[in-house]
Amino acid sequence: MNPSRLFKASCAALITTAMSFAIRGGATGDWITQFNLTNEQAGWVNGTAFWGFTLAMMFGGPLVDSLGFKRILGIAFFGHLAGILLTIFAWDFKSLFCGTLLFGIANGSVEAACNPLVATLYPKDQTTKLNHFHVWFPGGIVIGGLLAFVFTEYLHLGWKAQFASMLVPLAAYGSMFFSGNQQMPQTERVQRGESTGSMFKACLAPAFILMVGCMLLTAATELGSGQWIPNILGHAGVSGILVLVMINGIMAVGRMFAGPFVHKLSPIGMLVLSAILSTLGLYAMSHATGSMLFAAAAVFAFGVCFFWPTMVGFVAENFPKTGALGMAIIGGAGMLSVSFVLPVIGRWYDKGIALRTPAGTTPTGSQLADIQAAAGLHALGNVAVLPAALTIVFILIAVMRKKPAAA
Repeated sequence: MNPSRLFKASCAALITTAMSFAIRGGATGDWITQFNLTNEQAGWVNGTAFWGFTLAMMFGGPLVDSLGFKRILGIAFFGHLAGILLTIFAWDFKSLFCGTLLFGIANGSVEAACNPLVATLYPKDQTTKLNHFHVWFPGGIVIGGLLAFVFTEYLHLGWKAQFASMLVPLAAYGSMFFSGNQQMPQTERVQRGESTGSMFKACLAPAFILMVGCMLLTAATELGSGQWIPNILGHAGVSGILVLVMINGIMAVGRMFAGPFVHKLSPIGMLVLSAILSTLGLYAMSHATGSMLFAAAAVFAFGVCFFWPTMVGFVAENFPKTGALGMAIIGGAGMLSVSFVLPVIGRWYDKGIALRTPAGTTPTGSQLADIQAAAGLHALGNVAVLPAALTIVFILIAVMRKKPAAA
């Protein structure tokens, strides 16, 4: 077994997953035009990637122990391949929906296998290494976003060519995981000899269920907003895809240097700070214009930077008996919430446009862009209520966790 190779392969798989979010976000406007979709329908197409992700995690998570990492990762590889090809050759809403669903199932299989794999490879430093692994989610979005920008602005290649570019990291992680008789470890729970029943019982603990509820809101804040940002900010006089690249560049750097933050603030302290900054960033973005949108987006980026890996790390360290299933539930719950919030944001977006459009008129050009920008930014501002609620919950958890130590 080669832990370094397995970790790098996991990162390449996550890059493939993340590139799809950026490229899909940039392609949304083209899909709306090409397939004659409403913003809400586009939200449902993008949302299926998230509940497909959840489906794979909820079924794949409990099966990682029995089937092993390699089989779940095989599902991920073939799901990614089929999803890329079906999306490229999509001909209507339904085919686009199915291609995105396959991609979501593949993405969920990556998370279902790779989170417990990384935790198993580095049992003494799980939160830090999971942050290092999850560098490549924003990192992959940066790669995908820059490719989308270059392909569109300089090479004049459309979204289909951009989707085809994901075949490169797909081939890379397939080679690293499956060539040369690569050996993989058993999960931590199997190594400790704990029963499947104890794993399911641990997942019913009230404290764990509370963290699942928090994950619903953290993921919706990060990914629900992020998936709409390229489309919305593109109407606000800036390059939406470049704002997305900047956000995820900040996130990647932050996660790479997560170790000192984890040791200084503790995971729950990081979550409190993340929730506060996310609230401020979304609120500021909804009221900003021009270059100030970049500043507001930067605050948002610092806010969501540590949400996902710290939530997963917190569960791995504080609820170890939940095993791969616990990580799957956390990740699956997060993605499921995004699948619901995306069309909701799209509906707010549509309603905002309708409310701002004078009766009996059909705005075009700069007038239409101004209406779309105002409606979209207001929709993003509505999302700020989620991290605001999380701020209160995380502070309460932090206080409750300190009480026994003070007694």
